[in-house]
Amino acid sequence: MISEEVDFCLEATKEQMNSAIAHLELELTKIRAGKANPKILMGVMVDYYGSMTPLNQVANISAPDPRTIAVQPWERQMIGPIERAIRNANLGFNPDNNGEIVRINVPPLTEERRKEYVKQSKSVGETAKVAIRNARREAIEEFKKMVKNDGLSEDAQKDAEAEVQKLTDSFTKKIDEMLAVKEKEIMTI
Repeated sequence: MISEEVDFCLEATKEQMNSAIAHLELELTKIRAGKANPKILMGVMVDYYGSMTPLNQVANISAPDPRTIAVQPWERQMIGPIERAIRNANLGFNPDNNGEIVRINVPPLTEERRKEYVKQSKSVGETAKVAIRNARREAIEEFKKMVKNDGLSEDAQKDAEAEVQKLTDSFTKKIDEMLAVKEKEIMTI
């Protein structure tokens, strides 16, 4: 009975940590790495007949070459709103349209800009690590409550805390690996 509660708490902690990793992946895709990546436009919202809609739901987004992102609206009259939405998203892009497609030229990154993006990705990574540590802290507090209220033995508590620490270490290592990959991607010309 008690071990079920411990298992449930461990599963919930693991789920929290997984969602921190998923959020980190999303945030890292938004950070530009010098070459055109359609995911850069993931957060862009377009005014689609009065309702704010994600860009990828009103157009096809592709990267025909390493320096260009092409946005092909499904409805021709959406060209203007799409172009405005990209400008207003403050991504540093100047979209251009030929009446059918919105093209975005992705300029090469300067050394200074690359270093800023590395800093930005490390900051996002640190936020994910904080979320992981918070999940660990909550789980340990939960185990302490179980000892106090539910009669969980102190040995079982120590084992559960060790398990949470293993999870924390493995997720932190995963974050470090993701950041190393992103940094290499940003710094590669």
